[in-house]
Amino acid sequence: MLWRHKRRSSCSWRVRIAFALKGIEYEQKPVNLIKDGGQQLTDQFKAINPMQQVPAVTIDGITLSQSLAIIQYIEETRPEPRLLPADPKQRGQVRIICDIIASGIQPLQNLYVLQKIGAEKVQWAQHFINRGFEALEPILKQTAGKYCVGDEISMADICLVPQVYNAERFKVDMSQFPTIRRLNQTLTEIDAFKVSHPSCQPDTPDDLKA
Repeated sequence: MLWRHKRRSSCSWRVRIAFALKGIEYEQKPVNLIKDGGQQLTDQFKAINPMQQVPAVTIDGITLSQSLAIIQYIEETRPEPRLLPADPKQRGQVRIICDIIASGIQPLQNLYVLQKIGAEKVQWAQHFINRGFEALEPILKQTAGKYCVGDEISMADICLVPQVYNAERFKVDMSQFPTIRRLNQTLTEIDAFKVSHPSCQPDTPDDLKA
């Protein structure tokens, strides 16, 4: 069971990509972060994830939260196809990229923060996405092959695509980041990234479906 936000949560999207790449079938339960003040704030959902955030996953008799922890768990329990390179140095590079996105960009422009910012939310989001991408672009120039690190899809790619989607939502000028843009264009043509896209979910409104 995957609890995730209706459509747009980039953290939930990461988990959907990983499940698709691993060929894991799962049931989804939408959690609307806006309706009724936020369904994630209910006592029922707090019992599932005390941080009252999505995603949360029940798998193998346990409930996990935090997208990277979920992905690392399925990587360790279902290792093929692998999402971390065999080479330790490349693994380190993957983890750097993941942490820049998951710790240094996404939390600063997520729904909860933007609701607190108010009228300046677009400029706020643009600032922190640009700041993160300015760090990420030179790193990816060094590490990228066909994908973020070399020529195998990894957790870094899983983190990158949803963040680029957010950047485009907030009208970030992606021409500044040619490596990021190239990688995103390559990755979004892969089936696992397509089927997990917010426009392809069971509860996506008809006018937003791909």
